[in-house]
Parts: sequence; C-alpha cells; structure tokens
Amino acid sequence: MHPKTILRILSIVITIVSFFILICAVFSALSGEPVKVTLALAESGFLGIGFLMVMALWCYQDPRPFLTNRDGLLFVTASWVLSSLLGALPFWLSGAIPSYIDAFFETMSGFTTTGASILTDIEAMPRSLLLWRATTHWLGGMGIVVLTVAILPMLGFSALRVIEAEAPGPSVDRITPHISTTAKTLWLIYLGLTLAETLLLMLGGMSLYDAVTHAFATMATGGFSTKNASVGHFGSAYIDGVITLFMFLAGANFTLYYFALKGKPVMMLRDVEFRTYASIFLVATAVIAINLSMSGTYENLAQSLRYASFQVSSILTTTGFATADFDRWPEIAKTFLFVLMFIGGCAGSTGGGIKVVRVVALFKMAATELRYLSNPRGVYAIFMNGKALRKNVIYDTAALVFLYFLFFFISLAVISLSGVDVLTGITAVIANLGNIGPGLGKVGPTLNYAFFPWWAKLWLSLAMLVGRLEVYTVLILFSKRFWRA
Repeated sequence: MHPKTILRILSIVITIVSFFILICAVFSALSGEPVKVTLALAESGFLGIGFLMVMALWCYQDPRPFLTNRDGLLFVTASWVLSSLLGALPFWLSGAIPSYIDAFFETMSGFTTTGASILTDIEAMPRSLLLWRATTHWLGGMGIVVLTVAILPMLGFSALRVIEAEAPGPSVDRITPHISTTAKTLWLIYLGLTLAETLLLMLGGMSLYDAVTHAFATMATGGFSTKNASVGHFGSAYIDGVITLFMFLAGANFTLYYFALKGKPVMMLRDVEFRTYASIFLVATAVIAINLSMSGTYENLAQSLRYASFQVSSILTTTGFATADFDRWPEIAKTFLFVLMFIGGCAGSTGGGIKVVRVVALFKMAATELRYLSNPRGVYAIFMNGKALRKNVIYDTAALVFLYFLFFFISLAVISLSGVDVLTGITAVIANLGNIGPGLGKVGPTLNYAFFPWWAKLWLSLAMLVGRLEVYTVLILFSKRFWRA
C-alpha cells in the first residue's frame, strides 16, 4: 500500500470539492446572506485547499502516482468519506444544522445521491447552503473520482482501477482509447443534459436558482429540492413532465448517449438492458395509473398518468423526488413502487439500486438452470446483447446481489433497535442502501429522517456509501485479509 500516494491524490479530490464550496460562498456574499453563512462556506473551502498544501509539502518527493488495486479501493472510499466530512462543515459552522452528525448525514446523502434528509423546514435554509446541498448531488452523480480523472488525467494506468471502484454498474466501458478522455466525455454529456434541463425548467416558469438546483438533483438522480413539498410545490404538469423525462434519461447508460451522438442511436434500441429498463418503466406506469384512476385517487386517467409516470421514474431511477404523498396511494400502487426500489437504474447511469443489467443477468441465469434441469445433456450459455457472459461475471453478479441483501438484512436488524415499526425500518434501509431517499411509513415522501438516533443516522450513512460504491468497494475494507496483503 502507498499511503503518501493516496493522500496526495486525496488532496486533489478535496480541493475540487473545496472549489465548489467557495463558489457557493461567493453566491452567499453576492446574495447578501448573513456573514456567518458566508464565512462558514469560505472557511470550509479554504480548509480543503489547506489540506492540499500540507500534502503537497509532505509528498513533494513522491514519484508519479500509481495505485494498486488495494490502493484504488481505499482511495475511492476515503474520497467519499472525506468529501462528506468536509462538505458537512458549512451546515454545521453556520448553525443551519446544529448537530455535526446530522450535517454529515445530509452531506453523505447528497454526495451519494440518496436524497434522504433530516431537514424539517427546507425553505428556511439559506439559499447558498441549499445550492451547496444540490451541488453535492451533482458532484456525486457522475462521480467525484471520475471528475478528478477528467480534469487531471495524472493517475496513469491506475485511473481505470479507481473509476471501476467508483462508477455505478458492473463494468466501465471505454468509449475512447484513453480512460481520462472517457471520463471527460461522460462528464461533458452529463453537463450538456444538465444545461438542457435547466433551460427547459426556466421555460416552465422556474427561476434560474430553482432550475439549476433541481437540474443538479435530477441528473444526479438525487432528489434534494429547495422546496418543502419537493417538485409538487410548483404544481405544473409541464415541470413534472420535464423532470420525469430527465430522470428517465439519467437512469439510462450514458455510453448509449455517446454512441447516439456519434450517429449510432440504434445501439440504444438494441441494448437489452435499456429495453428492459424502458419496459419496466412503461408497465409500472400503466399499472399504477390504472390503479390510481380506478380507486378514484385522481379525477381522470390523464392525471393518474401524470403522477404515476413521475413517481415511477423517480423511484426506478432512485431519484426520490415527489409530486404527491404516495404513502397514501392504494396498496397495489405502493407495492409496485416498493418493488422498483430494489431494481434501480441501468449500469453506467447515475442511478442507484441493484441495476437493471444484474436483474436481467440473474433472470437469464435462472432460466438457463431450468433449461438444464429439463435437459441435462444440453450445453447452455447466458447471452447479453449477443455476447456470451463469462462465468466470472455471472458469479460476480450473484455474489454482489447476495452481499447486497445480506447487508440489507443486517442493516434492518440494526435500525430496528431504534424502535421503528417494520414498514419504516424496511423502507428506510432500502431507501438508503438503494440511494432512493424517501420510503414509506415514518420516512414517507412528506416526512424525514430527523427522528432517528445519532447512531442510526451513522449506520444509514454507511448504507448510502455501500449502495453508491456497489458493495464490494466498501465492504472489502472490513476484511482482515485486505489489510494483511
């Protein structure tokens, strides 16, 4: 292991985070907010830059950074934890969130694009802090380390290792010959979609501030809003439609957009995962809309479709926005939403959850086993997009899903010690592990996580990180063999 190398690159990651905190400090000063808020942001930003200077002096004789597999796993996890520790300071130092653990929970929820909140009155918060809150979403959506590689391609061949440890999904597709160029391309697509959504939201009557913060939260599939009633505050079918569309786009594999821009949009239609993802969205929307219409929850089918499509897109992509209190919807609708919490978006998207590609792979694996039982002499293979999946990929998928559910049940046991009811406990855990945010019961879309004791918030923060970094990256650090190797 190379501690100096890890700390040196960590300081660069923290400096990038500090740069965005300082932008929010400038916004606070220009907006005439209380000096305490501006200073809290400025002090936090300069603290991160100070960390860079200390590491530069200590590690200046270090050779060009090169990370081993172990270094990469530790570096990625440390990047997210340190970024959250630093990002929590503005909330705490300003007094907006008096408890540092609460501030850390809020910030970890932001960076991991979970959207779970302890805030009881969001609109009472200073606008600059809400801007920073939304920015944590945007930075975490495509990945802090991916942004570092895109801006400073100085990790050499080790860059692929750290991106694979951070990026959502089972694999990282090299859409360009160099991994740093790939990272830059993905971030440019991400930025372009964010700008497009911002403009469309402004056309719907949103202010620039609200449009930017909601676009940040949408494209990151995060769900932090500047309003207590989330997107439902605006009461606009147009805004609902725009955000529904961009949540859906954010939940798809970003490499498909690259190929579409290169004149190969047909690849999106040929992709098994995307077709399955779109089918799940359409079927769930149709079933829930019909259920809402027949139960009389809304006046007509058109309204039911509006609210159903928004909430299905929000939960499937693990965004967590709400336009209605779906905890009061009929049981069939709630059941479908609960199932969607376990699926998540596509690999290579900003969405959380198990990922659609893994659900497809497991389904194909089960179907293959049934075929084998009916004809043991046959030779069978599992295909994805016309290519046979290697056994190690199948084993990796099965093992990850097992560890995902194992951690889910352990977390459920831990959270139940806080005294919450079963429904609240189950949905709170899956909402944080799946990076969704709102659940059912006491953590429903109109409620928050403030009532949990401090230790439960720390455990849920760990669940957010485990879910965002795809289980292996975090859990391997708890292995004795990892530290002995």
